[in-house]
Amino acid sequence: MRLATYNVEWFANLFDQNDQLMEDDRWSGRQDVTRGQQSRALGQVFQRVDADAIMLIEAPNTGRKQNTVRALEHFAGRFDLRTRKSVIGFANDTQQEIALLYDPDVIEVAHDPQGPAVGETGQGSARFDGVFHIDLDVDATQDKVVFSKPPLELAMLTKNGTALRLIGVHLKSKAPHGERTRDAQIRRSIANRRKQLAQAIWLRRRVDEHLARNESVIVLGDLNDGPGLDEYEHLFGRSSVEIVLGEDLTDPHAGKLIARRAGEVPTTARFFNPEAKRFFQALLDYVMISDDLMARRPAWRIWHPFDDVECWNDAEFCDALLTASDHFPVTLDIEI
Repeated sequence: MRLATYNVEWFANLFDQNDQLMEDDRWSGRQDVTRGQQSRALGQVFQRVDADAIMLIEAPNTGRKQNTVRALEHFAGRFDLRTRKSVIGFANDTQQEIALLYDPDVIEVAHDPQGPAVGETGQGSARFDGVFHIDLDVDATQDKVVFSKPPLELAMLTKNGTALRLIGVHLKSKAPHGERTRDAQIRRSIANRRKQLAQAIWLRRRVDEHLARNESVIVLGDLNDGPGLDEYEHLFGRSSVEIVLGEDLTDPHAGKLIARRAGEVPTTARFFNPEAKRFFQALLDYVMISDDLMARRPAWRIWHPFDDVECWNDAEFCDALLTASDHFPVTLDIEI
């Protein structure tokens, strides 16, 4: 079975108010890419990756009129994808949802949030659409943390009868948007990192709850973080990636990043810096699996247009990957 995570930049911009794909020559939101170009590139990427289930980060919007599931199923029909069913968890107000697109002939999935509901109390961590209480700055005062994009918790059953817990995540970015002075940027960056680490602790507690019940867990998505990603990490000791991984989840790409061996760190995203007029790359997207799944012959792959030989040798597909998004798909092939 192949599972994937894929952050699709400005996916919501490709759908009208009736959740129909707009394949025209108007700009998509991606730099110098039309909606038609991005739509067709995405169709090509989804067809080529051919995953049994894809955790979509920045999926199309759910709102007063729009519906993520309807949009994704229209998209799947347009490109004749076998991943023709979709599921979403708690919608958010950022127009960047977390959703799973999957093949119903291969797996069964259901949104299955854990933890006490909003307004209730309990010994474990709160439900992801609720409030998490934690002392972030060791001042003996409980801070209240919320997810702007609540993680998607899924109960999954494969055709072979294997039960899994999938958690799709998109942790908050640390960029100090809107701050004009250097001091304000520093304060905002530190506050954002503190909040992101609190979200990682919250997420890690949920993982611990599943592992304590001997459940197989896969955490996949965009963590917007990794060891050495910014200069404020030393203030907190660990990155959110290290917190979520703990000692009993595995992602070999994250392992290379933590080891910090020069020249060995892979990347999953490519961004343009207009000031420097250069592209920079980062490892932001992960598929972390619990230790019990390591016996299922897992194989990870980043579909990077320049670093993956098969992608690089196919010029048309390489161009599609660059047109479709600023992130690239990450897949896990595993015997389940």
